[in-house]
Amino acid sequence: MLTDAIKSDIQTAYSTFLKNRELRARQGQRLMVAQIARTLGNIQTASDGIRTSGPHVCAIEAGTGTGKTLAYLVSSLPVAKERDKRIVVSTATVALQEQLIFKDLPDLKTYAEIQFKYALAKGRSRYLCLSRLEQALEDANGADPAQSTLSLFDEFLQTNTSKEATALYQEMAQHYLSGKWEGDRDSWKDSLEEPVWRRITTDHNQCTNRRCSNFSSCAFFKARNELDDADIIVANHDLVLADLSLGGGIVLPDPQDTIYIFDEGHHLPDKAIDHFAGSFRVNASLQWLRLLKKSLSDLNSELGQDPLIVKQLNQLPDILNNLEVELAECYRQLHEITQFSPENMDRDIRPVHRFEKGVVPEALVQSALNLKISFAGLCQKLEIMVKQLKDAMDPETSGPLGREEGEQWLPLATMLHSRSVAAWELWGMYATPQAEDVMPIARWITLQNQQVDIDLEVSCSPISAAGTLARNLWQPCFGAVLSSATLTALGSFERIRTRAGLPEDADCLVVPSPFDFASNGVLELPEEACDPTQADLHTRQIVSFIKNKVITDEGTLVLFSSRRQMRDVLDKMPAHLVNSILVQDDLTKQVLLERHRSRVDKDEGSIIFGLASFAEGIDLPGKYLSHVVITRIPFSVPDDPVEKTLSEWIEAKGGNPFLQITVPDASIRLVQAVGRLLRTESDTGRISLLDRRVQTKRYGKQILNSLPPFRRAF
Repeated sequence: MLTDAIKSDIQTAYSTFLKNRELRARQGQRLMVAQIARTLGNIQTASDGIRTSGPHVCAIEAGTGTGKTLAYLVSSLPVAKERDKRIVVSTATVALQEQLIFKDLPDLKTYAEIQFKYALAKGRSRYLCLSRLEQALEDANGADPAQSTLSLFDEFLQTNTSKEATALYQEMAQHYLSGKWEGDRDSWKDSLEEPVWRRITTDHNQCTNRRCSNFSSCAFFKARNELDDADIIVANHDLVLADLSLGGGIVLPDPQDTIYIFDEGHHLPDKAIDHFAGSFRVNASLQWLRLLKKSLSDLNSELGQDPLIVKQLNQLPDILNNLEVELAECYRQLHEITQFSPENMDRDIRPVHRFEKGVVPEALVQSALNLKISFAGLCQKLEIMVKQLKDAMDPETSGPLGREEGEQWLPLATMLHSRSVAAWELWGMYATPQAEDVMPIARWITLQNQQVDIDLEVSCSPISAAGTLARNLWQPCFGAVLSSATLTALGSFERIRTRAGLPEDADCLVVPSPFDFASNGVLELPEEACDPTQADLHTRQIVSFIKNKVITDEGTLVLFSSRRQMRDVLDKMPAHLVNSILVQDDLTKQVLLERHRSRVDKDEGSIIFGLASFAEGIDLPGKYLSHVVITRIPFSVPDDPVEKTLSEWIEAKGGNPFLQITVPDASIRLVQAVGRLLRTESDTGRISLLDRRVQTKRYGKQILNSLPPFRRAF
């Protein structure tokens, strides 16, 4: 239970922080502290510390300015220490991770006068692999007799041994060995292109852990050791999901000993769906399979000392021949099903064929089953080869292969094995007939460009993360907190409960924002607002509004739902306005925002044209943003295969997908968009919504009522 000692620790830390920072307590922040303390403090445990009963998850919506980071840290840390648990704070963005590590956590230690350790957790692929670095430098010296074989796979291994890359690798080696660099990608002095970095990093499958001769000097495991001593670990949603999918406790602490705090928690369901989605490009896969077939004699020559590997290699020709035949037949079936016309492709749109309700034709199910079986055989052979190559790198083991062979060939073997496993999983999803009354898997085919040829991409995805999160996260974890400015939709937690699979007894709370929305902000529906379904008229009205109603010497953000419309509007802008406009596609987000701030600082004014990614996570306080223009209600793209399949499922159950999914999702996006305006209690400005449907459609009132209480001017 929530003991008096824990209450006292929380109250002391909170009041000390406020006093030292000369801050006033905010009502919403206090309510949030109390709710988290109640939920986590009242968890019942057995004598071994394992959770036995009681609500252990809470979801709290807290708007900008609440101070939710302090609230969840100061309320969870005393509980975690008392229960001998550890805290994992997971975010959706790098910006929030950096804020936690470099500002919020140091501030908590200093101003709350409490002692704890914290660390940042990253996946292996963010760290230098010394063995891969050594290999890259050896390859550059031309000492590798097998380089001609490996070079066939350069495109898939993303290798780079140019003179420039080699010089960079030599500099990296010097900096790491001298202690000037800790070996993680994010702290290198310059940005690194993906192919250059991929050559010298590794992943869970390739890493040989303690068997590696560089284990004691490994950047990843040095950082991992810091996690073992940390009371609070900062991670991201992708890393948490990856760790949980491997059973938990691989990179992060064991879930049953962990209190998870998901900041930006509204992203978690979609991140989980993406994590378990899969895709397979037929021609691209045929390419690497044929390269493997072509390389078998060289592989036998290079790895022939190991009889177990030779046995696997000798069995691969039959498997690869079968796969070629089966993929050719599958490709023919897919073309017959889709009837794609490559002439219809353009820069933004790829033709998509979606299988209604996730049901694929029987002939394709049979082809998928054949491919699943063949890829299972390939996985088995490659898994044995990977194990033998990892064993070869064990300094304490003497085998037919040496460390050099292991380091040389392990990246290729693990790449082939990972691709085979992914293919086996995808075709397994297609080979499983869609059962009635069971939530379907979304399945679809996309026409893609592949250099000069076209390719067919076969994809599938769960349409809900609820079951996955319930099994892998909520059930095993000790406790969890979801926090975000947008957890409710149309005033209800039902959407996040359903999509995230929250436990039925999860505590849910909305805490008040400290902002005076009515005094500081205006929401207007200008005369230019019209129905966006009249596309040409809507574009003309946006142009007219920007030309006549936007004040050019202040900071303005114009949010579009369509890249094409954004470009059309830009093309119709007069020259004097074009010079004031910064367009999302033309610059990186960081550079664009820096230029915007610089212009505003010079009193020149600046207008940003942005898409959905600029409706969230953009922080432009004060004079940097005085006017937000939202061109339309941000309904989701109507042709998204996952959303369409989910809609069909809801309809089959007698529901209304537009009212149950589309409108709530749009309301959340709109709340995020209007949230760009007021970032501090002293900010002021206006929001212009150029979509008349909030007045003319029945759902309009629901959407308006879900927005913060700005003063309305319509």
